[in-house]
Amino acid sequence: MKNVVLGMLLLIVTFSTQAQEKKNKNAKYTIEVNGNCEQCQRRIQKAAYSVTGVKSAIWNAETHQLSLILNEEKSSLLDVKNAIAKAGHDADDEKATKEAYEKLPNCCLYERK
Repeated sequence: MKNVVLGMLLLIVTFSTQAQEKKNKNAKYTIEVNGNCEQCQRRIQKAAYSVTGVKSAIWNAETHQLSLILNEEKSSLLDVKNAIAKAGHDADDEKATKEAYEKLPNCCLYERK
């Protein structure tokens, strides 16, 4: 009887640890972020770095690609996209509000899709 209870307990612990998803401390992502110039670059990277867990954020003005290294134990990719959208830039499927977009300087007003 003792062995059966011990075996059941071991089985429950095994399944519960497998059910927990392990978060990546150095997850790499590349997302599209709309912008035009170096001023956009500074704003986009600053917004990304404002999110806890972002280790690296490099935006390329020519390709409109933001390369990220993110600690998923501290935040998610959606958190980063939301911060960038709040700064006025569309990040993949997360769109900036009309108000945030209109606050951008004239040189930073990109063509919205």
